[in-house]
Parts: sequence; structure tokens; C-alpha cells
Amino acid sequence: MNLLRTKSVEQSIRDTEEPAHRLRRALSALDLTVFGIGVIIGTGIFVLTGQVARDNAGPAVALSFILAAVVCGLAALCYAEFASTVPVAGSAYTFSYATLGEFPAWVIGWDLILEMALGAAVVAVGWSGYFASLLDDIGVTLPTTIADPPGEGGTVNVPAIVLVLLVTALLVLGIKISSRVNAVVVAIKVSVVLLVIFAGLFFVKGRNYDPFIPPSASTPEVAGLDAPLMQVLFGVTPVAFGWLGIFSALAIVFFAYIGFDIVATAAEEARRPQRDLPIGLIGSLVVTAILYAAVSTVVVGMQNYRELSTDAPLADAFKAVGHPVFATIIDVGAVIGLTTVVLILLLGMSRIFFAMGRDGLMPRWLSVVHPRFGTPYRSTVIMGLIVAALAGFIPLAELATLVNIGTLFAFVVVSLAVVILRRTRPDLPRAFRTPLVPLVPILSVLACLFVMINLPVETWLRFVVWMGIGIVIYAAYGYRNSRLQRAHAEAPSGK
Repeated sequence: MNLLRTKSVEQSIRDTEEPAHRLRRALSALDLTVFGIGVIIGTGIFVLTGQVARDNAGPAVALSFILAAVVCGLAALCYAEFASTVPVAGSAYTFSYATLGEFPAWVIGWDLILEMALGAAVVAVGWSGYFASLLDDIGVTLPTTIADPPGEGGTVNVPAIVLVLLVTALLVLGIKISSRVNAVVVAIKVSVVLLVIFAGLFFVKGRNYDPFIPPSASTPEVAGLDAPLMQVLFGVTPVAFGWLGIFSALAIVFFAYIGFDIVATAAEEARRPQRDLPIGLIGSLVVTAILYAAVSTVVVGMQNYRELSTDAPLADAFKAVGHPVFATIIDVGAVIGLTTVVLILLLGMSRIFFAMGRDGLMPRWLSVVHPRFGTPYRSTVIMGLIVAALAGFIPLAELATLVNIGTLFAFVVVSLAVVILRRTRPDLPRAFRTPLVPLVPILSVLACLFVMINLPVETWLRFVVWMGIGIVIYAAYGYRNSRLQRAHAEAPSGK
């Protein structure tokens, strides 16, 4: 059993030209950048700002956002080299297949499916909450049985299901129309963020920044499976405020940036991938890092960090200074903005399924492209139905952290794969080269591992169980039906 057989970069690129499995190259560098901004600006900027300022970093929360952007930037540099060198759908799955081998590629593909499916479902549920709240403000109250998440008083979350199905239909209709809708929604979302920054400046009070870095304070030790892995392994307990609090907040706000890597899943649909993909990956990260830092600085200046809301800190900060109209605008922006997060997560997930189907690790019919719309419609529809079911019927609150560990695991694999491909294929033309290899990839791995060990033990156990299920599926189906396996079996003996 050759579990580490690799698929050459040249073969991966040739597969993109098969008529039945060819995606349309319709995305520009601007489209890709807007995709990245669309998926990054979501619940992180509308919710996490208040939570980490109040509980972890104080007014210095902007430093945590900047440091988290640096951590993601290290991974983005590695993604940019791979995506421009291997401009094929599948992102980290495809990169792993070319460097680490088939079984590691399957593992990372299975991991990405978990990350994006749960991520899209969790965001859809969050969108449903904002939507129900807005309807309530205008006098329309949805019954809790069809509006609240299962496990929180509801039976089925109808708004979340409807959102996912509408977004799925949009993705089937074509990548360009999806890109145009995303661009409009992102423009609205960024406008709301800029409103918070510039309108909020008029209500900033200097005393709210004093002290900028509050004195550190011990937090209660978390016990059992809820304890961070770092606490279990090294006996290190979390600390609030001070510089350790800023680093503790980094582990939380890091997840506000999750999603920029989805730009790489659209590599096969970029017009000039060698140039456009690095711009999309790094450009979206830079723009959102600036917006995150600016918003968090303004909000802690408007309201003392101890008084910030953890549910809707931006809107509630404007209510606290006597401007509820701005708060309503922010809530509308959140509802509109979260739509693009679901859209782009579903886009990424369908492309992972498409790539795995084309390689035979999933059923080949999943990789058939619609003759009119040029989209992998079968994988898109199936993934949309799965996410709709998760969002509508499954309690997701305790599963949300699996999104985080799945993303970090992908970052680690891609960072290592850059070093490996530099050694095994130094001849490959690279339009973008990660600087200071192997230093930057090593720093990326270490930074991601630091964040991973801050996750609860329970998250690690659930992740191991999901991976175990994936291994069983690979053994039962993927290994036998792999195109590489079939090509090997059909080759004449002695060759």
C-alpha cells in the first residue's frame, strides 16, 4: 500500500483542462481580494472586539488583532507561493497531494470539509439571530420554534436553512455572478465598518485608554475537558490583561481572520493565478487587519472596556453614547455582511469536494461541471444541503471550535509543504516565492501550534474522532478508487 504516492504538479494542472471538469477562469485580483475581505469581516469584527477587550486585553485589544494578523500573514505567504505555483482548485488538499502524498492529502481534505461545513453552519445560525432581532425591532416576531437554534429553545432554524439554500443557488448560477453579489455586499459591510470608525471618533474619550495595558490578573483555572491543552500539558493557566493577556487575546481574535485561505480554493477560476492569487491572499489580510485594529481602537475609546457588551459591542457602544440610529445601521450591516461569509465558505467547500472527486478520492460524479454555468453544481448542491441540515437541526454551539483547529491544522500542513516542495521540485517556476524559507514557514508552524494548544482538550478529542472517521472512509473507498491507484493497477507489469 503506497499511502504516500504523490500527484505531480504537472498532472494536477493537466486535469484542469478536462472538458467535463474544467472551471471557468473569471476572477480578477480584485475579485479574489473582495472574496477574502467578504469572508474575514464577519462575526469577528461585530462580536469579538468587545469580548476580548473586556475579558483579556483591555484597551490594548488592537495589538492582539495586529499580532493575530502577523500570525495569519506568515501562513498567507506560504499559501501565496503554493497557489501561484499550483493554480488548481482544492487549496491545502491539492498542495498536500503534490508534496506529502495521497493519504495526507485525504486527511487535509477531510479536515477542510469539517472546517468549512461547520463554519458556514455556525455563521448561518448567527445570521438567523441578527435577522430575527431586526424583524422584532419592526414589530414582526418569529416563533421561537422556527427561529432559535436547536438546543436553545428552537426546533428547526428556518431562517438559517433558507439563507443557506439561497446562497447555494447563487453559487450554482456561476462564479462571476456570485462574485458580483459578494462585491456589493462587501461594499455595504465595509461602509458600515468605516461608519463605526469615523462616527465613533467623535465620541472617543481619552480617559477610556488609561491604562492602555491594564495590570495582569489571574483568571480562574479551567478544569476537565474545557481546560486549554496548554494548561493540561504544562500547567500554564490563562492570565487576563498585561502582555500575557494580550497574547491570550491573540489566541481568540486569531479566529476573526479565519477564511482568507479560501481564496486559494478559487485558484482554478482566477484569470491570472500567478499574479492574482498572491494579491488576493495578502491584500485581503492587510485590509482587514487595518479595519480590525481601527474599529477596536475606536470602540474601547467610546466606552470603558469593562462596560463593553459581548453580544453586540459596536451597536451597544453607540447606544451607550445616545445614538441608537447608528446601532440599527450596524445591526443591518451585520445581517447583510454575514451573508457573504456563508457564501464564500460554501464556495470553498464545494471546490474541495470537486477536487477530491476529480482525483477519485470521492465519487467522480461530484466533479462534473454544469455545461451552462461552468460550476461544480453537484458538489455545491450536496454541500449546501448538508450545511442547511446542520444549521437547521443540529446544536452547534459546542462544535464551533472545531472550525478553529481545522483551519490551524491546514495552515501547519501548507507551511511544511512549502519547504518540502522547494527541496523536491526546485525546478518549478514560482511566480511568487515565500521569503526567508525555511524561516517563515517554521515561524508559521510554531505560531499556529501555539494557538492550537490554547484550544480546549475537548476540541482536540472531537478533532481526533472526526479524523478517525475520515481514515475509515479513505480505507473503504478513497484508496481503491483513487485515479493514481487505478492508473497503477492498469499499467502493464514491469513499467
